[in-house]
Amino acid sequence: MRFLATEIPGAWILEQERHVDDRGFFARTWCEEELSRRGLEARVAQCSISFNRRRWTLRGLHYQAPPFAEVKIVRCSRGALHDVAVDLRPDSATFRRSVAVELTADNGRALYVPRGFAHGFLTLADSTEVSYWISTPYRPDVSRGIRYDDPFLGVVWPGPVEVIAARDRDYPDVTLDKLDELRGL
Repeated sequence: MRFLATEIPGAWILEQERHVDDRGFFARTWCEEELSRRGLEARVAQCSISFNRRRWTLRGLHYQAPPFAEVKIVRCSRGALHDVAVDLRPDSATFRRSVAVELTADNGRALYVPRGFAHGFLTLADSTEVSYWISTPYRPDVSRGIRYDDPFLGVVWPGPVEVIAARDRDYPDVTLDKLDELRGL
């Protein structure tokens, strides 16, 4: 595995080192030892998958409140997506900044999303499938989100949002109360 640093400390792009032969290729997609050596969380408590029928489907921006904040490794196993991680750590020099990467089944890239970040994506192809390795089990009671187009964050998406859940569409703008909640991340 190759680890590519992003402009936001803690968020990483993970690339496969493919071993190619006549059959195709073989590559590691997760390695506890390599993650740990870089000081990254290697615990996996849950694996999840999302399937998205249509191009321009948006999911996010999601996170879990402390003490159940989670680390995610996100990979596209079919199709393509614009994957985004937003730094919600108020004491961070990169607070409110985002990192985005195109994840496709062909490029084999993954995004390491650290604790204290919101995560979301916009599909770039029909029938896009996304796999997640998550450090903490999903807890609906601590699930939180920020609207994908909240001006407080200024995330730029590469296309129109045509399919979105009401929950994601209707998150309120970030307020001082929300900032207080984020301080706990």
